[in-house]
Amino acid sequence: MPERKPTVLKKQRQEEKRRLRNKREKAKIKTVLKKAKESVLNQNEESEEKVKKALRTIDKAHSKNILHKKTASRKKSRLAKFRNKYGVKAEKA
Repeated sequence: MPERKPTVLKKQRQEEKRRLRNKREKAKIKTVLKKAKESVLNQNEESEEKVKKALRTIDKAHSKNILHKKTASRKKSRLAKFRNKYGVKAEKA
């Protein structure tokens, strides 16, 4: 077996940390999106806040290079489309 150099071991530790962080952030995005969609379907009063939180979470993940720019844009677009389709309709006076 070849000897493993310390730099290789350090790189492996860094990769593991990054992988776990990315996995945690992606799971958070999925959870926030699910809660936002559920809130929009139930037409809760806090649905708009949950949608904003979901959009903010997606933007943060993109800024940390966890999500690609186009993936983040696609997720935001689909959430907006969902909100417009099932969201609370403004009543006309």
